[in-house]
Amino acid sequence: MLTVIGEALIDEVVRPGQSPVPHVGGSPLNVAVGLARLGHPVQFLGRFGRDAYGSMIAGHLKNNDVLVPVVPDELPTSVARAVLGAGGAAEYEFALDWELPAADGQGVPNFMLTATTLLHTGSIAAMLAPGAEQVFKAVVAAHPSATISYDPNARPSIIKDAAYARAQAEKFVALADVVKASDEDLQWLYPGTDPQETARKWLATGGTEGPAVVVVTQGGEGPWAVCAAGEAACPVPPTSVVDTVGAGDSFMAALLAALVDRELDGAQRRDALRAITREQLGELLRYAARAAAITVSRAGANPPTRKELQEGQPHV
Repeated sequence: MLTVIGEALIDEVVRPGQSPVPHVGGSPLNVAVGLARLGHPVQFLGRFGRDAYGSMIAGHLKNNDVLVPVVPDELPTSVARAVLGAGGAAEYEFALDWELPAADGQGVPNFMLTATTLLHTGSIAAMLAPGAEQVFKAVVAAHPSATISYDPNARPSIIKDAAYARAQAEKFVALADVVKASDEDLQWLYPGTDPQETARKWLATGGTEGPAVVVVTQGGEGPWAVCAAGEAACPVPPTSVVDTVGAGDSFMAALLAALVDRELDGAQRRDALRAITREQLGELLRYAARAAAITVSRAGANPPTRKELQEGQPHV
């Protein structure tokens, strides 16, 4: 079982001159759906309300075979308004609440993590109080048995204090085995520092702990990554861009799915993950980049299925 912890929300996508169109979203939720579509059993631990938008989220998770062991609460479902500019790039405005309804004051109940071989989190969930501390406690609890993955997915419009965000990110990076960040994330967290240099430092700070793989996505320049064996990169596959909503989440889901396919999940396989070669790292990047390319070719956060990736053709 794979576990994703984080925010679920509704993306209201606003195109120039058009009315908002709601889509189920939230970076961790998108990753959970992406993993399920790629054939992996996954549970999602997050929150949403008992309202119309909450029903949309519950239905979307169910339709994608994502398990949801927590129940809706009485707060409004969180909303992110994605305003699309020229070229399909999104800018976000948020109205949200973040706290885990399943948390017992000490974090996620242990029984929810017992069978987990990989736990992914990040984005708003790892930054915004009070839920961020609950998420961190869950990561600490899962670390002895599960691979930990983390994506800071920085939201400066929500977490405005870069120093706080940097400290939060470094807490999670120290416990993570796999880290993915965009170059924009790293430029905001570490102004004036080359994103690839930050990735190298994150890899080096752990010693025998900390990340085995750090990936930097670079938009049209394609992803780049570093591991103990060296560095790898790949170009962006040719595609027609509708919008970029959910592209990074599809990349993350495919990257993790490829690791699980190679039986590199679980704390007992940390040494094998640390021994990954540059060639294997390049294969992971190419697989994840294909997933992101399919996602940007259609509207909203709509990650591909395993069949679509195998065929190499998007199928809406």
